[in-house]
Amino acid sequence: MTMRRSLERIVIRITSKMNLRGKIFFLYGAIIFIPTKLLGIVAGYLALQSFRDNYMVTIKEAMRQTVQNIEVRKQSYDVLATRTGTDGELVARLSRDYSNMFEQLNTVEYVDRSFVFTSQYLPGIDDFRIYHTNTMLVQDGRLLWKPKGRILQPGFTETDWFASASGDPSALTWGNVNKNKLVISHKIMSPSGNMLGLIYMLLDYKTVFGKLFDRPFSGSGELSIIDDNSTIIVSSDPQKIGLKLQATSLNDHWEEASLSEGLMIGGNLLMVRPIDSNWQVAALIQMDELESQSKTILYGIIAAILIFLLSSTFLIMTVLKNVVWRIRKLGARMYDVSQGQFDVSIRNTDKDELGELEVLFNSMSGRLGGLVEDITQANLKEREQSFKALQAQINPHFIYNSLSLLRWRALDLQDDAQLRTIDALTTFYRLALDNKINVTQIKGELDHVRAYLDIQELRYPGRVSIEWNIDQDLLDLYTIKLLLQPVVENCYLHGNITGKKGAVIRISALLEQDNVRFEVFDNGRGIKSETLEQIRLGKHTGGGGNGFGTANIRERLQLYFENKHAFTIESKENEWTAVTIVIPACAQTPQIRKVL
Repeated sequence: MTMRRSLERIVIRITSKMNLRGKIFFLYGAIIFIPTKLLGIVAGYLALQSFRDNYMVTIKEAMRQTVQNIEVRKQSYDVLATRTGTDGELVARLSRDYSNMFEQLNTVEYVDRSFVFTSQYLPGIDDFRIYHTNTMLVQDGRLLWKPKGRILQPGFTETDWFASASGDPSALTWGNVNKNKLVISHKIMSPSGNMLGLIYMLLDYKTVFGKLFDRPFSGSGELSIIDDNSTIIVSSDPQKIGLKLQATSLNDHWEEASLSEGLMIGGNLLMVRPIDSNWQVAALIQMDELESQSKTILYGIIAAILIFLLSSTFLIMTVLKNVVWRIRKLGARMYDVSQGQFDVSIRNTDKDELGELEVLFNSMSGRLGGLVEDITQANLKEREQSFKALQAQINPHFIYNSLSLLRWRALDLQDDAQLRTIDALTTFYRLALDNKINVTQIKGELDHVRAYLDIQELRYPGRVSIEWNIDQDLLDLYTIKLLLQPVVENCYLHGNITGKKGAVIRISALLEQDNVRFEVFDNGRGIKSETLEQIRLGKHTGGGGNGFGTANIRERLQLYFENKHAFTIESKENEWTAVTIVIPACAQTPQIRKVL
């Protein structure tokens, strides 16, 4: 208490002889100007440190993702070359002794038939060949070749390449050609360990790695791939491609960088990350260039703070009375807004900062109602995102790639049944796993149902007859995604349609004035009356907790069409079930209308 009174007396003594302007200026400097300046300096220093920490986190994550992308791409081409080079039938035919031209032509036809599409499996494959050393086998000039002195690329002959790849201890090797092409070589070995030939795969450098190495780290760094022979085979700097690591400045600090998260070298950050096959990815990032932008922003903020302080010092001394009165008026109007009155405004005749604030207040009060509506719309979108989150639990690309691999194997085996199954699954999952849409054209939904029925027909051949009654005029109209397929699926899961003699499923889609009427009828085992009543009331959870698929359908129909739709289920136990869905005829994609 004594110290407080002493401070009060000192302040009063200093300001007692000052006029009101001087007192306000003194208080403003002591309370705002000086503390703000000091805090700005401290905050600027801390912000710069924070920028650097954030850069490091961002750079490490970018490096991790880049290494992962490189590894995935390399593995894709490695797998393709390895599978071709270790093909059992190819090995057997290249090691065989041939007694007549017919046997040789048979091998040529097998190679062309089996590997003609290999270059199309992955992007960027400019040339694909199979070189062999069997003196009894012809060279057809399409896929089968014998190494001779022909030019593969300028300054790069077949014999040079064949000798280099044959002498390499690794079965699979990568190399450069004129800094524009990459070559993958894979040995074809007999069971006894003798080399029968080589796989030659010529890759376009820009297609395979171009996007990853085009201005890495926003143009503030370099990115290189070093193979197991310490050769730079890929780099964002074309001049380094093909050089040995020892011939570059990276070699001086290579060991230290390999053992750490990152090594600072004269304002540059060197990061080294290993990938498979003893390859390594090196990134040299110019930290000074990255930080220059942050420093510019920081200096701009400091300059703005100083300008604001100087301007406010002048304004507070010249317009004090006017400011206080107008702030009070503004406070009264803001109180009105806090009470829910959004139609208030302030008359504005001045063109100063407070005048702008008054204009902004008038604009704010007029837009608050719109902001409330925006919040409502955000809640609507939240529910839509929940549906997308459920669909995103499966990685569509993994399934598509897996199906593509299975289809390739089925083609190789000439298994038509497998091909039909895989094509039906691909069509089915193309819509089911498309996380970007919640609505689709009716023809797309019907194609999805057909794909599902094709799959069931392959499982239960000849057991169920499918009847279609489709109005062709409604195919280009829109409906919500996965509307009919769950209903048709219930015919199999709950209707036991495959266990009934003379089983039939009738699917109709008819245009009735301004509505579209869907109906799915089956003569399965039907639904018990008490269960049917629970389903209609939305209380039945069904086998496996899926509610016969009706709960989700009802919810999404209400979400998109509110009360402008109809969803009915009729059934007679042990005889039949009919599901009818009526929605508005939508020439444009329907939007979410209601939060459930």
